Amino acid sequence: MFEKSPKSYTDLLGKTNRIVEGTIIQGNISSPADFRLDGHLIGNFQSKGKLVIGPAGMVKGDVICKNADIEGVFEGKIQVLEILNIKSKAHIKGEVICGKLSVEPGAEFSATCVMKPQVKNLPHDGQSTEEKAS
Repeated sequence: MFEKSPKSYTDLLGKTNRIVEGTIIQGNISSPADFRLDGHLIGNFQSKGKLVIGPAGMVKGDVICKNADIEGVFEGKIQVLEILNIKSKAHIKGEVICGKLSVEPGAEFSATCVMKPQVKNLPHDGQSTEEKAS
């Protein structure tokens, strides 16, 4: 009578997972919904939604997501399907692959960057889009 059916991805839209400041995660995260990270992640992250790395947030690893806003520290490889916004206090080191890029003045951006607006889907098994094409 009061059983709740599991929510689909469309029901998760607008919901945001959150890792608060002071939390340190060593490992990989996979999420179908949006994600805000104000703590530290040492590992890989994959999401079908948006990733926000807050001003106190830090990621060391590989990231694959639909959209991203970075205000903290990122080291590694990031693949963003649509728009990557890099805020003025961000520190980015590594490799960036994105559809569109926005960098505010003051951001530290020490990365190789490839813009690929023609990429239409995210890899789901850890392979990059280039690896799937070959």
